[in-house]
Amino acid sequence: MANFLSIIIFLLLPLVSASYSRDQSLPNVRFQGCYDGDTCTTTEDESVRLACIDAPEVKNRPRLRAIKMRPDAHNTRSSERSADHLRALVLGRVVSIRRITTDPKGRTIAELFIDNTNVAQQQVIHGHAVISQRYSSQCKWLDNL
Repeated sequence: MANFLSIIIFLLLPLVSASYSRDQSLPNVRFQGCYDGDTCTTTEDESVRLACIDAPEVKNRPRLRAIKMRPDAHNTRSSERSADHLRALVLGRVVSIRRITTDPKGRTIAELFIDNTNVAQQQVIHGHAVISQRYSSQCKWLDNL
């Protein structure tokens, strides 16, 4: 029996190590707050916008590139639900960050990961954001859709 367990551990170790090393290669941050469903600020005052998605704006103005968003996506309730979901995902947790670029407003455009789970993908899956077709090439998780 001990031999059998040793073999199982030996076979699974590379899988565990691979995911652990992938996480360890990315820097970690903590967030102090989220403005809306795709923009947060780190404890180091870095403004980070989630890459490849569009979430409802706090203001009630439609965005032309978010054509697949639900009809109620620009009302206050929808934007608050989106922001609340993002806050629940990232606040108080260690978050891995893959910085991609900086936008004209000076925000870092990045992918965020919690336990190998892409935060932007979770926003889309739960209906709190849509994929931004204009920037979709920046995110590898979109290749699987």
